[in-house]
Parts: sequence; C-alpha cells; structure tokens
Amino acid sequence: MTPPDYLNLTPEEFELTVFEFLKDVGSKFDKFEIVHNSIETSHDGAYQIDIKANFEALGSNIKVLIECKKHNSPIKREVVQILRDKLQSLGAQKGIIFSTAKFQSGSIEYAEQHGIALIRIIEGKYSYETKSLDKSNVNYPVDLPKYVGEYIYNVTENGYTQYNLSPGWTDGLLEFLQK
Repeated sequence: MTPPDYLNLTPEEFELTVFEFLKDVGSKFDKFEIVHNSIETSHDGAYQIDIKANFEALGSNIKVLIECKKHNSPIKREVVQILRDKLQSLGAQKGIIFSTAKFQSGSIEYAEQHGIALIRIIEGKYSYETKSLDKSNVNYPVDLPKYVGEYIYNVTENGYTQYNLSPGWTDGLLEFLQK
C-alpha cells in the first residue's frame, strides 16, 4: 500500500513550486540564473534536467542540477546515482533532489558521500506542532507557508540531521550551495 499523496500537484506543478522556492534562495547569490526544463548536452549525450541553476561564488561559476521527483514510494539509491552521473557528464558542481516521498537509507548515505542534497517537500501545516491529542480540529496559523522542505544532512551511523526550509529560512541550503 502506498502512502497518500498530500501534495495535490501535477509533476510539472511540483517542479514549478521547487523553481519558485529556488528563485528565493538564489536571490542571495551574485549572477544567479535559473532555468526550468533544460536540455543539457555533453560528450556522451543530451540530458533533460528539471531545473538548472548557475551562480557566482568566490569568482567561480557554480552549476547546480536539480531533479524533482513527485513519487509516492521512497526514493531509492539509484535515483541519486543517476543524478551523480549527470553531474559528472555535464561538469556540474552541485546536485539537489527534491521529492514528495521520503528517501531510503541507501539513498541518504550515497547522497552524503557524494555531496548531493536531499530535500523532501511537505505541506507547511505538517511543520506545525501541537500538544493537543485531538488533531481533527487544529487551527493552523494563517502565516504558515503552503510548502516547506525537509533538508537531510550530516549523516552519521546513528542517523541524520534534518533542517526545515521555508521562505526566509534557507540557511541550511545556502550553506550546502556555498561549500
């Protein structure tokens, strides 16, 4: 049985939601450019990239490839491996996978080893905690963002750390892009 899909978005709407989120993050960089649905070519062929971003840091051009996975099943290691192969073929320095599903432990470990960021997008209301046992009548604050990201990082043998991303709270992702 697959878990319910809490994001009522088409795959393209999901990509455009991530695109808008990244535009906000990119406003903190010099010469930031972002493209949705880019076709990139290299010596070994052409690749469709959901979102490509470029920015300048320390006098260098940084290319970031972003894949958006609107899945109900957990993201497997193979998905991360495919993005790593694209990074190598296209000479990109950074990779990010945004997903609507959780990430399997193998994909988390592989991403950490190869410097790829993993972010799960959830509805903003799920980032709000309440002490009430009765969850049927929760009054959510009106200023909650529609969607937030759960950024997985700092993987150890005991687990991993998770950083919540939302408009105005993007320090974890900025740190990833700058290192």
